[in-house]
Amino acid sequence: MKRRSFLALAGAAPLALRAAPRTAVSIRGDGFLINGEPTYKGRAWQGHKIEGLLMNVRAVQATFDDRNPETRGRWAYPDTGKWDPGRNTREFVAALPEWRRHGVLAFTVNLQGGSPEGYAKAQPWENTAIEPDGSLRPEYLRRLAMVLDRADELGMVAIVGYFYFGQDQRVRDEAAVRRAVENATNWLLDRDYRNVLVEVDNECNVSAYDHAILKPDRVSELIEMVRAITRGGRRLLVGTSYGGGTPARSNVIRASDFVLLHGNGPDDAERIRRMIRTTRAAEGYRPMPVLINEDDHFRFDDPDSHFAAAVAEYVSWGFFEPGASNYRDGYQCPPVNWGINTERKRQFFAKVKEITGS
Repeated sequence: MKRRSFLALAGAAPLALRAAPRTAVSIRGDGFLINGEPTYKGRAWQGHKIEGLLMNVRAVQATFDDRNPETRGRWAYPDTGKWDPGRNTREFVAALPEWRRHGVLAFTVNLQGGSPEGYAKAQPWENTAIEPDGSLRPEYLRRLAMVLDRADELGMVAIVGYFYFGQDQRVRDEAAVRRAVENATNWLLDRDYRNVLVEVDNECNVSAYDHAILKPDRVSELIEMVRAITRGGRRLLVGTSYGGGTPARSNVIRASDFVLLHGNGPDDAERIRRMIRTTRAAEGYRPMPVLINEDDHFRFDDPDSHFAAAVAEYVSWGFFEPGASNYRDGYQCPPVNWGINTERKRQFFAKVKEITGS
């Protein structure tokens, strides 16, 4: 696709209107670097190496909207009685400096979000930056640009997911899926974002995906597609995630720059250790970062929590709290309060601060 026609399609601002990037994420061996320096440089915690990890928060609804008039009212703010996608993104961006001060260096946002009602079965809402034909919705990209620009200013990394199993059915066919991957990757490269890791789809092994190319046997094709798109010799770092407790498979490991795992499921630290070790023992694994970017277990003061188990295995950990649609709890259910406003959030951020020494 020609650059000019793509920018017109996506509604993206010309590159000249964006400041030069400040934050670049890269990989050396099994650790992350920001601007050429290891994250949490020189840091250890309880005898465990922290340098090179990337503590993160699942914030997939940072660009959320709902085009379904029958469900849109569910996300109304209590003070206005209306849902406001712009307010949601502005409040997310405003919260990031405090997250950063506590040592959180990354967050996950998704072009198709996540379930805004936690573990919902039916998902009738329409929250997707991707049109049925694979083109991208300009209003979503404007909100995403706000998020990525602020993260860039703060020295933070955004894990940008493309697909979610509750919304992928809204993309017409495999050709449109491929077109969406091409469009999203080109948009990120055209705007010269260097603080981005790509998560092709959230939990590729979930049976709810409609398109075969988003499932474990073939998702590596899309990972390789992202890797093959370059701008001035530069490309994006990319992987995909698996459902809670599921080790990564060899085809994905071989194609990826890093491995994404999830810790949902039974509250069992040994299960987390087994998932990580099985992944690292898989054929095709080589020194590369392993990152959990979704785990809904807490017990932050327990020495054998999921968080502590991951850190002991030299794996980054990501906080996922669905909460409830009441503008108080969690970071996934709109209307979201993006502040550190509950005891559980305070415990998480305090533990990140302790572990990272921020």
